[in-house]
Parts: sequence; structure tokens; C-alpha cells
Amino acid sequence: MPLVSAFETSFGRETNRECVIIEIHSEGLIGYGECVAARDPGYSYETAQTSIHVIKDFIIPLIIGKDIKDANDFQNKVSGIRGHHLAKAGVEMAIWDLLGKRENKSLKDLFGGVRDKVEVGVSIGIQESKEVLVKTVQDYVNQGYARVKIKIKPTRDVEDAKAVRKYFPDLRLQVDANSAYSMDDIKTLQPLDDLNLLLIEQPLFEDDIWDHHKLQVQFKTPICLDESIITPRHARYAIEMKACKIINIKAGRLGGLSQAIQTHDICQENQIPVWCGGMLETGIGRASNLALATLPNFILPADVSASNRYYKKDITNENFVLNNDSTINVSTGAGLGVTIDNEALKSYTLATIKS
Repeated sequence: MPLVSAFETSFGRETNRECVIIEIHSEGLIGYGECVAARDPGYSYETAQTSIHVIKDFIIPLIIGKDIKDANDFQNKVSGIRGHHLAKAGVEMAIWDLLGKRENKSLKDLFGGVRDKVEVGVSIGIQESKEVLVKTVQDYVNQGYARVKIKIKPTRDVEDAKAVRKYFPDLRLQVDANSAYSMDDIKTLQPLDDLNLLLIEQPLFEDDIWDHHKLQVQFKTPICLDESIITPRHARYAIEMKACKIINIKAGRLGGLSQAIQTHDICQENQIPVWCGGMLETGIGRASNLALATLPNFILPADVSASNRYYKKDITNENFVLNNDSTINVSTGAGLGVTIDNEALKSYTLATIKS
């Protein structure tokens, strides 16, 4: 699916997104899920193609024709598959959609969500120059986004953030490094501490929690972990190590919505605020993220921007629209609360695999 605009991070540039959409047929109902793996192994070792392989050859044989009671039952059945969280999460999302449709309840109600709309922000990739970045931020602020995240990498970090802060002194601003730095870069990053940022997201290696602890004590700005938190256990490790003050929750990265809820609960018990990250999802994944972000400890704006931020034509009939107060309404229909635009889906489809 072609993106409205290219999205560049410290590990690459995307102009098109490969999507893995999952259908599960059961009891006359269809549940939809989305695996958020990308084409390339940048954010994660998983890719769209490896996810298809794992879903087709390992996950499906464990669940097809079986009575799956709920998401926890699914997790138990696939527990012998080490890793491959993005693949597992895509299938689990479809199971949640089925459960909601069977019980005629929205995901928000199944989760015990507490809000009907979610405060959101926009994530901006690395731009050609500081000037282009400032203009891009201005465009999104004009659209009504009250929180902005900018991607950073070495040589495109402090000066970019300073430029945005100069023109938008009161904007809720945060930066995301996607693991682009090491402890040797502390002095380079230190000026970020003077820009009144909401947070600095995942500055160090994706498998590193301890060095984030050493980094956090040198910054007054909260460090937020993303890639390092791959299970609820890792959230506990990070909290006990004081490696961060905020955690970004992505159901895909954690292996499913059930795991995301567990992580939310651990953070809430320890008074660590969380927010919902995004992965350039279609309307399927966007509906799932919004439902998740209705839980009470999601107190920071989500990276779940309006549909038109990403795609000119989405694959759901429902489009998510930004409200005047920088929020998006949560779907109220059964399950995910979205329906598929089959014509759009067909136009984008590269391959179909049935089991």
C-alpha cells in the first residue's frame, strides 16, 4: 500500500508498506487481524515474508479446527514457538475480533476501556532539512495535532529538535531514536534535556535495558522504552532497574493484545505511564490500537493518527478522523468495529494463502 508520504527513521525509508492481513472463519463469523511486520528487518527481525511463513507453517496447524476459548488459550497453544511476536499478534487480533463479534461487544468493552475517544499525536519521519521539518510540523499542527514526535538519528537530532522547539515553544514534543545511539553519544544528546520534551524514546540498543538505566540517571527528561520491551517481563525488568520513566506499548511487539494488556497492568501498578505506539497500520490495526488505548494508564497521546495521515485509500470502509481536540473516536461496533472494503483490498492484494 503506497504511503501518502515517505516515512524515514534511523533504520530506513519506506514509501510503500507491505501488509499481512489475516482472516479467521469460525461459527459463520470472520475475524480480521493485521500483522505489522514490515518488508525489511529494521525495526524487528520479523518481516512480512517471515511472518507469513510462521503463520502458515507453525501457528495455523496449532489452532485450525481447535476450540480456542480466548486469547490466553491461544497464547498457550503457540507458546512453543519462540519469538515471532508480530506473527502471533496478528493472529491473536483476529481472534479478539471474533470474540467481540460472537459476544456482540466492542474490543473496548472486552478490554474494560474507560474512554470513548483517545488523545493522539503524529509521528514525523526524518525530513530533508530542518526547514522542511519545521514546515511539516506546522502542517500537522494546522490539522489539529497537539502532540508531535520527530524521528532522530546521528547528525539529525539536537539541531532538528531545537529548530522545532524554536518555532513551537509550547508544543507537546518528543523524539524517537529507534536504537540509533550508544552510551558514547551521551554528550551529543545532552542538549535535548533543555528542550522541555515529553520524552526521549529508545535511544540505545533494542536489547539493552541496563544501559538505559545508566542513561536515565543522567537526564531529567523521561526515557521511554519501545523496542526493549518485548514481553510483560521486560517491562518489569525495566521498572525494577529504573531504566525508564515511560513505556511505549505496541501489541505487535509484545506478541498480542493480551500481552499488551498485561504490560499495561504492570506499569499501572508501578505508576509508570504508558502510551500506544503505531506501526503504519491499516484501519484494522488502527481500530485495535485505539481500543487498547482506552485502558486507564494510557495517559500520554497515542501514535494513532487519522487514516488520511497514512493512506489515500484504506482497506476499511471506516476512516478514522482527527477531532478538533486532537482525539480520535474509538470504534463502538462488535469486535474491531470495522468492515472491509473488499474492492480496495483486492486492488492491493499481492497474494492470498488459504488453510
